[in-house]
Amino acid sequence: MIESMTGFGSASRQLDLGGGVYATVAVECRSVNSRFLDLNIRSPEECRSAEMSLRELVTKQLGRGKVEFRINVHREVQTTTQASDLLNQDSLKSLKALESAVLKEMPNAGNMRMGEILRWPGVINEKNVDDDLWRKLTLEAATEAVTALKESRQGEGQALFKILMERVVGIRAIVNQLEPLIPQIISAHQARLTERLTEILTGVDAQGQATTKADISDRIKQEVVLYGVRIDVAEELSRLKTHLDAVESALNKGGPVGKRLDFLMQELNREANTLGSKSVSQESSNASIEIKLLIEQMREQVQNLE
Repeated sequence: MIESMTGFGSASRQLDLGGGVYATVAVECRSVNSRFLDLNIRSPEECRSAEMSLRELVTKQLGRGKVEFRINVHREVQTTTQASDLLNQDSLKSLKALESAVLKEMPNAGNMRMGEILRWPGVINEKNVDDDLWRKLTLEAATEAVTALKESRQGEGQALFKILMERVVGIRAIVNQLEPLIPQIISAHQARLTERLTEILTGVDAQGQATTKADISDRIKQEVVLYGVRIDVAEELSRLKTHLDAVESALNKGGPVGKRLDFLMQELNREANTLGSKSVSQESSNASIEIKLLIEQMREQVQNLE
């Protein structure tokens, strides 16, 4: 199964802090395409101890992508809890004294806001929670979020698989339609070239000497053969089919195939460009344009694959 680098996952865990106060550890992770695995974690102080283990978890689960984690701790109070039971009066008095001392030295500092007061350590009565418990809850939520992220990436990968296979089928159909026409296209252009060369070479050469019919015939044959070689795109069509086989094989094999497919897109595009430059008929020119359009559509999707 192939996997996209785009996805989202979230999970949470709740902790009873006592006194009617509950903390929710909420983890959100999202990823977008990137050449390498680029991990960014934003977490509050309570959850910092889990960051190293979280990095190890992501490294094992994901191969590529820019992955961002947002970890938040939300505290909620039961409606039946009295405010007087929640607030630590001693801490409030100490904080008030500290604020007064600061304002005395720095009058323009401004008073503390309500949110800042409530977030001050010790102001709200809650049981002490050691780092191990915060770490455990954070990793549980993060593991579930990463699992959801991976499932999201796999779902997106399946959609990309279908799109890419449709483009492969489209290119193969164009190649198969053009391939039988190549011999007659070459023959028709060789015939026209023979007519033009016969008109040009019949008569007098550059020194004014008359040329024989045998000389003219040999010269025409040489030029026509060389021209046929220059406009023959059978080899390009064959290589296109070979690269398409490789794309199909990589998609069916699954796994981290993004870089491999990106290389194959370059090879397909190279052959399509050569096909266009050697085209001498409307059929082959149109085929080259249509193939390059489909390859470009594939390239855009491949950029999202792990």
